[in-house]
Amino acid sequence: MKKLFLVAAMTVAALSVSAQSKVKPGTWSIQPKAGVTITSVTGLDEDITLGIGHKSESQVNVGATIGGEVEYQIDNRFSVAAGVGYIMQGKQWDDYKIGGVEWYDSKIELGYINVPIVANCYIFKGFAVKAGVQFAFMTNAKYKYTIKDGNYETKYNQDIKDNCKTFDFSIPVGVSYEFDNHIVIDARYNIGVTKVLDGATNHNSVLLATVGYKFRL
Repeated sequence: MKKLFLVAAMTVAALSVSAQSKVKPGTWSIQPKAGVTITSVTGLDEDITLGIGHKSESQVNVGATIGGEVEYQIDNRFSVAAGVGYIMQGKQWDDYKIGGVEWYDSKIELGYINVPIVANCYIFKGFAVKAGVQFAFMTNAKYKYTIKDGNYETKYNQDIKDNCKTFDFSIPVGVSYEFDNHIVIDARYNIGVTKVLDGATNHNSVLLATVGYKFRL
């Protein structure tokens, strides 16, 4: 076991030493990108529509993101990148029925302008692991749900931005790969640090995958 661990450690070290990016040190690039998001808000397992202690199973929310980033190549292995983009986040709940009253399409929709700053380490040509910090500014927050009682159906669309923290801080971690034609696929998980809603222990949980094109400057 010790020999196996030693071999693995030496292999990783060798890869790290020999790792090279696809560009020369001291160069810049710009990358527009777009993709999909799978998000949730942790700590919100109780449906806030009822307020009577009913528990409703939560679901992930699927959205989209669009933006771009600028990257500076420090040396063959390391680069730093800063970006800006708009992202759709939120949370959904399962439908349920209580006493003949149906509650469905319950969800929180959140919109943010994200500003990520990440460090990239190129493990081998084109492939990078990354981590950094992200600052986000809320643009909109809606709580939507539908109630059906017999033949009567009412749709609700509440603005809850005043009940939310308008600034969000998270830690992005992920990987990316640049193909020879300069198309880049990027997968990240943003670990929420700050609260989303006032007076509750909850954080954003965001998985996003994007496709971009890198222009060398």
